[in-house]
Amino acid sequence: MIKSHTIENKFLRVKTLNIGATLFEVFYKKKKINLILNLGNISSYKNNKNYLGAICGRYANRIKKAQFQIKGVKYKLTKNEGKNILHGGKKGFDSKIWQVKSFSKSHIRYYCISPDKDQGFPGELYSSCDYSITNSTLKVNISAQTSKTTHVNLVNHAYWNLDKIKKDIFDHHVQINSNHYLENDRENIPTGRVMSVKGTRFDFKKSTRIRDKFTNKFKGFDENFIIKKNSKFVAKIQSPKSNISLKIFSNQPGVQFYTGQHLKYSSNRIKIKKYQGMCFETQGFPNAPNNRKFPSTQLNPSQIYKHQMKFEIGEIK
Repeated sequence: MIKSHTIENKFLRVKTLNIGATLFEVFYKKKKINLILNLGNISSYKNNKNYLGAICGRYANRIKKAQFQIKGVKYKLTKNEGKNILHGGKKGFDSKIWQVKSFSKSHIRYYCISPDKDQGFPGELYSSCDYSITNSTLKVNISAQTSKTTHVNLVNHAYWNLDKIKKDIFDHHVQINSNHYLENDRENIPTGRVMSVKGTRFDFKKSTRIRDKFTNKFKGFDENFIIKKNSKFVAKIQSPKSNISLKIFSNQPGVQFYTGQHLKYSSNRIKIKKYQGMCFETQGFPNAPNNRKFPSTQLNPSQIYKHQMKFEIGEIK
């Protein structure tokens, strides 16, 4: 059964759901604006095809040919995007009911146990997701432990739109703390080539209006940007309409910037269309299990996977 929980202080009201440990609402009280997209009715999350606000895993993003090898053993995963696996497979973490471990006014912890061979992944994986608020900052901490050597890449898939009326994201200004991005093939999987953003539409080093990046032929962004080394700062989003600024921090090596060009949802209560929200999925690199040059996403039984995110909400100065 889908249940919601709310953490709240005088700055923020954050509503979460137990299905997919989902972020349902980030309500900024000063401006009376919810900063993320949701499906309106919590029962709609039984079929959340766009992954709105969910924790995606065991391996978010794509793994080529839905397979990898560990110590010479090949593991075949469930295919759910052509020949490849996306966001953990046909029954990923976004569709699981997570249990509540602890809950207070300003903090909630969910956990989920994924059995060995779930969607083809080796090892029983115990994962937890913490949402906590301090003043106008939201922290999201995800951790995981495995019984066998495996690959883990858990992300939060919130779609941000800082406007009161969420028509589209084109007038938002975006800055990404990155000099390089990963080139994708036709299936949106990294080729392995690391590309400079200099002189390209991928250059967000300075705050840039999203509309200015689009031409008639360009459909949108869905690339992994490599965050500058030794930096926790990932990105900054600003809306001149609402005067809200959002700064994103993480301990992960990359961020998938996705402009929501495939968004499509309709119910009696709500309609969501393409470009209505954008994702900043802080993460390990897509297809890292099959590319030794990428930062390793391998997790051994002796290790703890830790993914830390921080979202600082304020006003444009």
